[in-house]
Amino acid sequence: MLKKINGFMKYDNRMKKVLLEAFFMLGWARILKSIPFSKVAPYLGEKSVETPTYLNEESRKKLKEVSKAIEIMSRHTLWESKCLVQAMAAMKMLKRRNIESTLYMGMAKDEYGALIAHAWIRSGSFYVTGSQGMERFTVVGTFAHNVSNKTLEGEINES
Repeated sequence: MLKKINGFMKYDNRMKKVLLEAFFMLGWARILKSIPFSKVAPYLGEKSVETPTYLNEESRKKLKEVSKAIEIMSRHTLWESKCLVQAMAAMKMLKRRNIESTLYMGMAKDEYGALIAHAWIRSGSFYVTGSQGMERFTVVGTFAHNVSNKTLEGEINES
């Protein structure tokens, strides 16, 4: 535990804030994952739409920062923070920064023939989460958050 605290303390104050934000967004996303997907889907963005692949160079630093924070903090949560949780958390963090993103959901078969799922986030040409192995998956759904979209607003109040 002391090693983890010392590791956290090495970061500058800005990155500490982003890491803490990532931790809380991962928790928020994990709660969303426990809700039936049909209730969550409308908050993920515009269904079956993708954002442009053009990357605003001003956003690159923020994208890398969010990506790194999600990667680091997903290893230190007390709950499961796998691909879908990471993707939803990253999408929310990007929305807070007014950066467009697309959440991809894919399906594939593993080596035993069983169906497996994966989720990842792209903003412009940059893959924020889930890029490892994504090429194995067939995209079965996309959700786009355009800057003008009203998605992922606060907590889901409709139950």
